[in-house]
Amino acid sequence: MEFATPLISARLIRRYKRFLADVRLDDGREVTAHCANPGSMMGLAEPGMKVWLEPNNDPKKKLKFGWRLVDHENGHFTGVDTSIPNRALKAALLARQVPGLPPYDLVRAEVKYGENSRIDFLLSGNGPDTYVEVKSVTLSRQRGLAEFPDSVTARGAKHLGELANMVAQGHRAIMFYLVQRTDCQSVTIAGDIDAAYATAFEAAKRAGVMAIAQSCAISPQAINLADPIPVEA
Repeated sequence: MEFATPLISARLIRRYKRFLADVRLDDGREVTAHCANPGSMMGLAEPGMKVWLEPNNDPKKKLKFGWRLVDHENGHFTGVDTSIPNRALKAALLARQVPGLPPYDLVRAEVKYGENSRIDFLLSGNGPDTYVEVKSVTLSRQRGLAEFPDSVTARGAKHLGELANMVAQGHRAIMFYLVQRTDCQSVTIAGDIDAAYATAFEAAKRAGVMAIAQSCAISPQAINLADPIPVEA
């Protein structure tokens, strides 16, 4: 998925109120960018980090920049916009370019199900329906290992329970971890950050929910799905 507008580089001054970040552009101007990430962004929001922003001229948007990437300045990038995985995955699903999924003919997004929930993607048309919940993974505290979540997420635990209920009703369910880092080769559950999520994950696995993960190819030009990687949990 190519960025709609060419990204520009900047240096992070601070991230605050979860969705705001002050940055210094290369020309010296200080601007505020929208940060589309409700998580802690552990290890990704240190002052002075090189970041990449997407400018916009939309009169409906109050902020004229959106924070898209962290540049680790060692050849690796992390995508910090949590809305991108669903868009990238939808394109790959429609093109049938996601390995490890049961066969399907129809892709629907944001379908109501369970207890006042919406599934990210519902795949149907060949055998039981397949419910796919997507999580963006950006945390890495050990070299080569991505972790989810980066903060306590009661909503994430609820989603795992909803998926388990779908399996109990005869459907298929998949927890899909999309790792928005180019420096990780596997993903695991950060139980020390959210023990309740780790417990819900184990219960979902026992109930028959599949857990799969995929890496991303990331550059200031585009974010695309790359190779499947193992879930070590």
